[in-house]
Parts: sequence; structure tokens; C-alpha cells
Amino acid sequence: MELGIGMFGDMTFDFQTKTYRKPSERLKEIIEEVKLADELGIDSFAMGEHHREDYAVPSPEIVLAALSTATKNIRLSSGVNVISSTDPVKLFKDFTMIDMLSNHRAEIMAGRGSFIESFPVFGYNLQDYNELFIEKLELLLKLREGGPIHWQGKFRAPLDGQVVYPEAERKIPISIAVGGTPSSVERAANLGLPIVFAIIGGDPARFKPLVDFYREVYNHRGHDPEKMDISVHSHTFLGDSKEDVVEDYFRYYAHSMNKIGKERGWGGSLTPGNFLEGMGPGGALFMGHPDEVAEKIIRTAEMLGINRFIAHVDVGGPPHEKMMRTIERFGKEVMPKVKEHFKS
Repeated sequence: MELGIGMFGDMTFDFQTKTYRKPSERLKEIIEEVKLADELGIDSFAMGEHHREDYAVPSPEIVLAALSTATKNIRLSSGVNVISSTDPVKLFKDFTMIDMLSNHRAEIMAGRGSFIESFPVFGYNLQDYNELFIEKLELLLKLREGGPIHWQGKFRAPLDGQVVYPEAERKIPISIAVGGTPSSVERAANLGLPIVFAIIGGDPARFKPLVDFYREVYNHRGHDPEKMDISVHSHTFLGDSKEDVVEDYFRYYAHSMNKIGKERGWGGSLTPGNFLEGMGPGGALFMGHPDEVAEKIIRTAEMLGINRFIAHVDVGGPPHEKMMRTIERFGKEVMPKVKEHFKS
């Protein structure tokens, strides 16, 4: 059982001035936070991509490159790269370099992206949302095989025997992140790729049919069951109790979720009661006392049969000192309990 942390680079909102902090400040904090995670022995770090005023990281590969020589052991992954709106050749070149700089710790987590700001920024049509992902994922996987590339698609110039330099020194891991769409689950299983389920709302148990579907298709396609890799990525925060988390963290989390909810027309606002309910056994929030969070990870892992849990720890941009405390408690209190359980 592997345990990682994930971030989107959320920036702290100043409730007095009604402004976000400088991205330059948040970027420096991320480096310090991941260095702590590395020192604590946390297995992996996943960095997201966004193109908005409330997030500091439009390019995960830049942050991962900075971390490649500042850390020693932690695996460095995107979480996710929105490959629909990027050039797979440039992306693969960047990750090849990160892999070399980090002594082969780089991973690519590919996704279609639930945020759409990158499409107009890079000149793509949202009507091609699904088609772009399929084509660019195909090219990314072909690039990973190495050698002269012969490929032609609809959305970029063809490759006719080019070799992509520098050539990767190993097969860089590529996983697919999904939010619960069956077609996305089926695609990952058909290709035999590791899958990451983003569980950020509702009861984690509702994802069991999707996990079972992934296994069924994966096995039907004849992929090696020993290489099956299933992860969960969920919002996580630690305190002395659930009530402590409500008091200490709710306003940051609610500001972010309510902002996104308003943009997407979800209706209503997150209340402290809803937030507290989400921390319960049937909720998607892995928050509260470290012992409670460890037990919830264990229950979820056993129910779904996953082998990696990624704790998304910076939703809403909690202040740096609160982030450092959560990461420290995750590494010192949650991780040992979970690892010990699955060792026995």
C-alpha cells in the first residue's frame, strides 16, 4: 500500500483584502512542503495543472523539475497533465528530462481535465474535448515506446520517422485519472494503464462498480494482473478532531468549493454541517484526527482493492503552516498505521 500527497497549487485567499496571494510565494511554499514529505518517507507527490487566478501552477512539469534535485526519494508525478490541450511531444521531452534529473522518479498522470480554461488559452475547441484526449493519449503512449516515430493525427503535424531526444532511459509510468465516467474507465482498462479515481464527493462505496468494471475489462483484455494499479485521490486535511478541522480549515475549503460550484451552476453553498458530514464514514473527505483518517483509508482501500491513496491536501489554499502540519501528521501518524495494517 502506497501513500502520497497531491496539490493543485491553490493560493490562499485573504478574506480582508478579498485578494489571492502572489503565485511566487505559493510556489516557494510548495517546494518546502514537498521536501518535508520526502524527508518523512511519503511515497509520491502529484502536482495538478490549472490556468486560473486561484491556482499557482499552470505547468506541473516546471514544479516537478524544481523538485527533482531538491528531493531524494519521493516519486514525482503530474496530477494531472491536461493532455488534451498540450503537445504530447513537448510534454514527453519535459518528463524525460525530469526523469533523468530525479534519478528516474518521474510519472505522468494524464487526464481530460474537469477545468476547461486551458482550451482557449492554447487555441483548442471544446467541441473536440474527447477526440483531442484520445488522439493525444495515443501519441503520448507511442512516444513512450521510443525509436523513430511514425504517426499521423487530426490535431497536430504528423511525425515521419523522427526520434524524440533526449531518449528516455526507462519506460516512464503513465496513468489515467478519471472522475467517474465509465468510458474513461474502460479506456484505461483496455490500454492496460494504471488508473486513478478522483473521489471528491459522495460515498466512496459508489465507486466500487467502476473499480470492478476496470478489473473486468483489464483482465478480459489479457493484461498482466500483477501490473494492475488502482489508486484513489481524495481531499485530505488533519487536525485534533473533525470539529477542529471545521474550525481551522472550513472557510478556506468552502471558499474554493463554493466558487467552483457557482461557476458550474451546482446551486447552494457548502455549510459547516455538510463539511462535517463529508468527514463521516459515508463521505468523501478524509479529514479529522490522524487515527480516524488512517482507519478511513484502510476501509476504503480494502473495499475498493486499491494499492495507492493520494491525499489532496491544499484545497482552498490553507496557510503554509497548516499545510506543513497536515503533511507532518500524515507522514508521522497516518502513514505508519496504514502501512502496518497492510503489512500484517
